[in-house]
Amino acid sequence: MMLRVYPVREFESRFVTSLRAQPWDLTLEERVREILQGVRDAGDAAVIAYMEMFDSVALDSSEIRVSEGEIAQGAQEAQGDLVEALELAIGNLRDFHRQEVPRNWWRVREDGTLFGQLVRPMERVGLYVPGGRAAYPSSLLMGAVPAQIAGVKEIVVCTPPGPSGEVNPAVLAAASSLGIDRVYRIGGAHAVAAMAFGTETVPAVDMIAGPGNRYVTAAKRLVYGMVQVDSLAGPSELAVICDTGADPVTVAADLLAQAEHDPDARVFLFATDPEVVEAVSGELHRQLPQISRSAIARQALAGGSGAVVATEETLWSLVNALAPEHLSLRIADPIGALGNVRHAGAVVLGDLSAVSFTDYTAGPNHILPTAGTARFASPLGVESFTKRSNILQVSQQGFDSLAPATRILARAEGLDGHARAVEARGGRLCPTERE
Repeated sequence: MMLRVYPVREFESRFVTSLRAQPWDLTLEERVREILQGVRDAGDAAVIAYMEMFDSVALDSSEIRVSEGEIAQGAQEAQGDLVEALELAIGNLRDFHRQEVPRNWWRVREDGTLFGQLVRPMERVGLYVPGGRAAYPSSLLMGAVPAQIAGVKEIVVCTPPGPSGEVNPAVLAAASSLGIDRVYRIGGAHAVAAMAFGTETVPAVDMIAGPGNRYVTAAKRLVYGMVQVDSLAGPSELAVICDTGADPVTVAADLLAQAEHDPDARVFLFATDPEVVEAVSGELHRQLPQISRSAIARQALAGGSGAVVATEETLWSLVNALAPEHLSLRIADPIGALGNVRHAGAVVLGDLSAVSFTDYTAGPNHILPTAGTARFASPLGVESFTKRSNILQVSQQGFDSLAPATRILARAEGLDGHARAVEARGGRLCPTERE
């Protein structure tokens, strides 16, 4: 079988417990620390040195930023149908993300006290667009559209260059369609460092978003706190729950679509009937040679992937413990089953809902929590690029109501200055104390 069938306990041990217990790679982290410190200390000079070291690309500081002419040329080189596809995806992303715009709000209590929140966008955001095994203009769309809807004034893009220092035309076409003109040909941990600390050429940002390799992820973890980061992305994941009516051809196609991302990708099949697993496994065997990245998909299927056959109740328990990045419900009543979903980054319903639609054009964002973090994290969205400020205006009646309890709590914590700040407003301090 292309997918090994695991007993429930072994599946839990291998794919749930072990995933959360995985240690950080301290050797990698130490190397990334050196890169971050190098860029912080030496700016563009360090970025250029690391680009030559890791990417075998020799540039000077004037070539780090992609010129507006290059962006326009890249957009021109992109085929017309690609541009149309980008425009469709942008339109659907905007339609989706406009629904989640947070609003300022305030209320006035009966005693006249006003309270609420101001929502403000971040000023400048850095987007990392991965390269390497493939170009990902879609990742630029996923980061930029919610940021623009949030009201972010400036978007900085870093993406790894090709062997001659070129940036993929599809990525430049996406930047052009989005109206983004600050694109830098930098990849890896040194790109994260440049955006976090700033260099002579790359401006420092308030937040870094977008998936990348393990060096990028480690760098994002280390700069968090100096800047905001969206998430610490791991390899792609898909869990599919099937009943006997599921189409094995399209189930297998969805599993392969996610497996082709990376040798470390994880794909899982959950079924109540062993014949479903057998049918899907047969389709995987048939379809695998038909995709260009079959070697990568084969490694993913053989490594961190598997199937479980169990009762429906047990399957839901396993899926929620796994908290997958993508969850496909290939069952008779997928909408009715949504109440069973507690932890998942994205959920697609029914046979026509290819997971690929969420990766590209349907509107939901594909930058999702991975490695079980859907237990507490959410997809990238407009809120990711905003921050809130609490507001308060206390009326006289509200002051009279709040002051006694505030003084009591402040003194219980040994913070008499807090209590005195209240008493000064209530005339409780004598004139000499007020002086």
